[in-house]
Parts: sequence; C-alpha cells; structure tokens
Amino acid sequence: MAKTLTGKYGSSEAARNAHEDLIDIGFPSEKVYLDRDKAEVKVITSMDGEREVREVLGRHQPSEITEHSL
Repeated sequence: MAKTLTGKYGSSEAARNAHEDLIDIGFPSEKVYLDRDKAEVKVITSMDGEREVREVLGRHQPSEITEHSL
C-alpha cells in the first residue's frame, strides 16, 4: 500500500535540501513534491521505502512529519 509522507520545515531552504537529498538517493522526481511557499516536502512511497524517506526527511529537522494512506 502506498502512502504520502509530508515533512514540514521552518524554512523553504530546509525543505529544498530535503527534496534534493531524496532525489539524490534515487527517489523518482515524480514521487517527490516540493512546496516552497509552505516549506513542505511530500513523498509518495511504498511500505518498503518508508523508513528511508523518514530518515531523509528527519535529517533536515522538520517540525512535523505526517502520513496519509493512499
């Protein structure tokens, strides 16, 4: 089952860095969304990739990580 994980950050720069890290480790760009205005990164992932996504999002000190099942 796929889910969306959203990392909320204190700055658009932190969100951009998280976005770039996810792309750099191989997540498809069509599954990773950056909202600069809200300083959020949304990632569509499977259960298999969830741990890695949470780790990358967490490296950039989000104020919150939420999840929604698809």
